[in-house]
Amino acid sequence: MTLPMRLPFILLAPLLLTGCFIETSTYSIDPNTDHAITVRVEKGTFWAKEGTLRVIMSRLPECQRQLELGSVWLSGLQVELFGNGNNVYTLRADDQAWQIDTTDCTGREAPDADAVTGLPLGIFELGDDDKLNFEKPEASADE
Repeated sequence: MTLPMRLPFILLAPLLLTGCFIETSTYSIDPNTDHAITVRVEKGTFWAKEGTLRVIMSRLPECQRQLELGSVWLSGLQVELFGNGNNVYTLRADDQAWQIDTTDCTGREAPDADAVTGLPLGIFELGDDDKLNFEKPEASADE
């Protein structure tokens, strides 16, 4: 195929990638150290309604690790983060839950999504602009 015949395909190829994204947002556990949880959402094609959810735990210099959590529905995606003490955290999205331990950067067996307990730390939310943001919970009037 000659260049003039390939040119339309070359010019149209970037359009196939529009609507694809990789978005990350981080919850800093201790701002004075490199101890954080980062959530990453990937959408591979513009027509996809689901994406891949990953978590990256870091507690440097001891450990840093990425775990693939699975496939999630992107529309209205909210990933709640709960602190369970002793560097154990639970993430919940819809009817799925995952538990991680940042002491050694490992995954743990998670409770059922409707049985998640712990201190609510905030929500990773995918907005209409396909940007992932972390929002801390609003302080109650008692505090």
